[in-house]
Amino acid sequence: MAPTARMLAKLAKLGKTGKRWLHLGHRWLGIVTGLFFTTWFVSGVVMMYVAYPSLTEPERRAGLPAIAWDAVRVSPDAALADEPGFPRALSLSMRGAEPVYRVARWDGSRRAVSAVDGRAIGPASPDEALAIAGHDPRSLRPAYRDTLAYDLWTVHQRYDAVRPLHRIALGDADGTELYVSQPTGAVVLDTTAHERFWNWFGAVPHWLYVAPLRAQAALWRTVIVWVSGIAMVGAVTGFVLGLLRIRIARRYRSGAVTPYRGLARWHHLGGLIGGLALLSFIVSGWLSMNPNRWFSSSSPSQAMLERYADAPGARTGLDRAAIRQRACTDAAEVRFTWLGGAPLAVIACRDGLEIACCGTAPVAPDQLDAAARRLVPEARSMTTSRLEREDFYWTSHHRARRLPVLRVVFDDPAATWFHIDPETGEILNRLDRSGRVERWGFDLLHTLDLGILLRHRPAWDGVMLLLLAAGSVIAGSGVAMGWRRLRRPAAGSRPA
Repeated sequence: MAPTARMLAKLAKLGKTGKRWLHLGHRWLGIVTGLFFTTWFVSGVVMMYVAYPSLTEPERRAGLPAIAWDAVRVSPDAALADEPGFPRALSLSMRGAEPVYRVARWDGSRRAVSAVDGRAIGPASPDEALAIAGHDPRSLRPAYRDTLAYDLWTVHQRYDAVRPLHRIALGDADGTELYVSQPTGAVVLDTTAHERFWNWFGAVPHWLYVAPLRAQAALWRTVIVWVSGIAMVGAVTGFVLGLLRIRIARRYRSGAVTPYRGLARWHHLGGLIGGLALLSFIVSGWLSMNPNRWFSSSSPSQAMLERYADAPGARTGLDRAAIRQRACTDAAEVRFTWLGGAPLAVIACRDGLEIACCGTAPVAPDQLDAAARRLVPEARSMTTSRLEREDFYWTSHHRARRLPVLRVVFDDPAATWFHIDPETGEILNRLDRSGRVERWGFDLLHTLDLGILLRHRPAWDGVMLLLLAAGSVIAGSGVAMGWRRLRRPAAGSRPA
């Protein structure tokens, strides 16, 4: 046999072996991951309409009593007397019937100081938590449930600094339960019976939110990355195999474009039609876990915030009487901050209005510009634009977005953007090049977060349901075939 012929024969044999291993790999990967695929698609439908429980800003403010100004006798500077520098956050609000300053330090620890006499306030007791929950407008017959470190709705690490938590049932028709932080006395979460029920079929199976596993954030993340990674390989092998077995021009002897029959035919054709959608969902879900830490945090670093504030020390220099004079009648909270070396107070009213007060308020554009330039000192240039309406990188699909907003763009190596509230000067988020890539890789591919669809919500629902239905057909048929394959040796059939 000529060398060329022998080489072609070897390549043909190698190709045949490769197809065989591709087929076996997809079969067994499908058996291992098929239930995950099916669960993800079915639970994804639920998640379109029922979000995982969270406390929205309007809900949080509605549960805060109006500040009792007559009882506020301690200045914000006195509340900071024991702080070595200006903290991560400082606010004034009510804790039950008493006004308090809440201090959040850069290391994540928190403390509360009485605005009446300046004493340090200890942990909230169950009775105090019950009284705090009673201020919520939904509260009818509040009842103490228990004190817990973790449960299914509080396993996320965002609650680590405020554990343990008192759980209070409000006794309303929606079955609302509030979680009050024992260390701070603040309400940090609410859930309803509707949310708790449907999330058992939505976020819980979709994110593998098993409380003992999710409580260990690093382990949970590793499990999700590996499970979705293996599932991604199974989807890729299936799509490649489907392309290899399809015949459009030179059809099979039966006249069909696929060699399969019955359930396998549905799986093959469904995989070709919906395979790219299935693959995009799996890949984007895998990317959402930030494998290898490719994507930067959307929160500014401590160094950035400190440069932006340029606070000279643990003081504000603000007069509480002047703040009271500017406050709305239903002021629920005052946030104290610094902006470019100047103190600032932001009064939050229960109706959502925010008033930049005292100090150098209102925030001047040149003051904001000078402070923003300190965020990324290594950048050679900075440009600022004002957004009056949402765009692809500033959208309210997942959370309410403030408008108007300033977009500050730097030419540093990471091509960093910041979104800043022009009224209060608060930094709303950071978005560098990796964050914008994540926006395309996750938000676009996983949730079809496109303005043209979201502005016509039924259109978005229809497209998402169609894609999820296609994925469910592929996954469901694969699970059924995998079950048949696993049962064949027990029934005496020849094993694969």
